[in-house]
Amino acid sequence: MNFVTDFWHELTYLTLEMAPYLLLGFLFAGILYAWFPENKIYKYLGKNNTRSVINAALIGIPLPLCSCGVIPTGISFHKNGASKGSAVSFLISTPQTGIDSIMVTWSLLGWPLAVIRPVIAFFTGIFGGILTNKTDKTIHKEPVIKPASVDQPGKKTGLREMLKYAFVDFFQDIVKWLVIGLLIATLMAVFIPDDFFSRYMNNDFISMLVVLVASVPLYVCATGSVPIAAVLIMKGLSPGAAIVFLMAGPATNAATISVIGNTMGRKTLLTYMFSIITGALFFGILINELIPRDFFLNTMSHAHHGEHQHNILPYWLQLSSAIILTGLLINGLIRKYVIPFVKDKNIKNEDMPEITIKVNGMTCSHCKMTVEKNLGQIQGVTSVEADISKGTVNLSGEAINLAVVENTIKDLGYVYHGKVK
Repeated sequence: MNFVTDFWHELTYLTLEMAPYLLLGFLFAGILYAWFPENKIYKYLGKNNTRSVINAALIGIPLPLCSCGVIPTGISFHKNGASKGSAVSFLISTPQTGIDSIMVTWSLLGWPLAVIRPVIAFFTGIFGGILTNKTDKTIHKEPVIKPASVDQPGKKTGLREMLKYAFVDFFQDIVKWLVIGLLIATLMAVFIPDDFFSRYMNNDFISMLVVLVASVPLYVCATGSVPIAAVLIMKGLSPGAAIVFLMAGPATNAATISVIGNTMGRKTLLTYMFSIITGALFFGILINELIPRDFFLNTMSHAHHGEHQHNILPYWLQLSSAIILTGLLINGLIRKYVIPFVKDKNIKNEDMPEITIKVNGMTCSHCKMTVEKNLGQIQGVTSVEADISKGTVNLSGEAINLAVVENTIKDLGYVYHGKVK
C-alpha cells in the first residue's frame, strides 16, 4: 500500500510541476509551426561551409521535432540541395531541444540546464556538420522532391490550425514517450535508494559511459527525458551524466541510425554518431569539472524526500494545467491508438481502386503528414491514408504508378516494401 501511495505522490508532483511549462511549450510549438518561414530556409543550407552548418543548427534548436519526426525533414533538406553537413547539423541539434522541452527543463531541472541544453545542441550540431563537410564534399545541386513540411507551415496561420497542431497533431508525436518518461521517472523515484549512485557508482566518468551505452539505442523524446534526468540527479547521478542522457537519448535510437545509414551513407552515419558521443562526453566532463553539483541541485524544483521548494507558480495554475494536460494525454492516446483501430472496422470506399503498401520508418504524425502530402501529389492518386501503427499506406485512385510511389517513399527517407497481399 505504501508503494501505491508513494507512486501516486511522486507522479502527481511531477505532473503538477511539468504541466504549466509543458502547455506553454506546446503553444510555442504551434506558433513556430504556423508562422515559421520554413519555405525560405533552403538557400541558407546548400553550401559545404561553416555558415550553412550554423544556420542549420540555429533553425533546428527551437523546432519541436522529436528524433523520429526530424528524420524526414532532415532528409528532405538534403534531397532539396542542402549539403550533408547542414543536414547532419540539423539532425543533431533539433531532437535534443525544442521549445517544449526547454520549458519543461526549466520547470524540473532549473534554469542552468534549460540554458545549457540548447547551447550544447548548438555546438554539437556545428561540430557534426563541419566534420561531415570535411569527410564528404558531395553537394546536391537539383532538388529531388519538395517535402510536405515546406509548404504547409507559413500558410496555415489561423489560430485554429495553430492550436490543432500544438495540442493534437504534435501532441500525438510525443504522447507515448511523455507518458513513459513520467512513469519511469516515478518508478525510479520510488524504487532507487537515495544514495544509490553515491554508493555504487561514485566515479563520474564511468557513470557517464554507462548512461551513454544505455541511451544510444533507447528512444526517448527530448521532453520525456527531462523527468527521468531530474530523478537520476536527485538519486546522486552527476549533472554531467544527466547531460549525456539528455543528449544521447533524444538524438539517437535504432530507427534513426538505420534511416541515416540507408539514405545518407555509412560514412555520414559514423560521423553523426561520433559527433553525438564525443559531444556528450566532452560536455558532461566539462560540466562536472567547472560547475559545482550543488549549483544545479539548488535550482531544481524537485526537492529530496518530497520536501519541495516553494513554487513560483500558484497552485491553482498548476492544478488546472495538470487537469488540462491529463485530458490532452488521454485524447492523444485515443487518437494515436484507439481511433486507428476503430477505422479498421469501417467499410472502405469502393468507388476507387485501393492499394495498400508497406512503408517502414513512419513513427509520428509528422511522418504521416509528410507521406500523405507527397503521395497525394502523384498523378492518379485521389486519397492517401497512412497508418503509422501498422506501417501501411492506403492509396485510392486510377492507374497509380507504383514505381513513382516507391521513388517518392525512398526520397523521403522511408523504406518501401511493396504492396500488401
